Amino acid sequence: MEIIIRRAEKKDCVRIMELIQELADFEKAPQEVTVTLSHFEESGFGANPVWWAFVAEADGKVQAFALYYIRYSTWKGQRMYLEDILVTEEMRGKKLGQKLFDQLIVEAKEKQLHGICWQVLDWNEPAIHFYKKYHAHFDGEWINCSIS
Repeated sequence: MEIIIRRAEKKDCVRIMELIQELADFEKAPQEVTVTLSHFEESGFGANPVWWAFVAEADGKVQAFALYYIRYSTWKGQRMYLEDILVTEEMRGKKLGQKLFDQLIVEAKEKQLHGICWQVLDWNEPAIHFYKKYHAHFDGEWINCSIS
């Protein structure tokens, strides 16, 4: 099986949206995906992109993605925020996630960002185990907040 890690292109948006829905299903929130394809495409490939992504192709089909944006910390400066990383269920255990995460590290270094941050659900043991391999710091002190 040939695995290629590459930057996402606009043509990948339909497939990435399918994978986003797969992630929402996995996270037990299938109804929460409300972004439209046109908004998603414009946000990543329009005049002022706010997100970037890498995809993992296996034998020519996108089977995984990692999507990030730049956030600003008043304490640390610019940091990469990993919004989502997903490997399709049938492709887990084949190192696609590792290859994507390694590419994110390279990207963060090339852009001279001051680290990578993300969230993981406390019940997602496979993801927690994966991040521990990278010696990730898990901070239980902060509480997530949002408004709609």
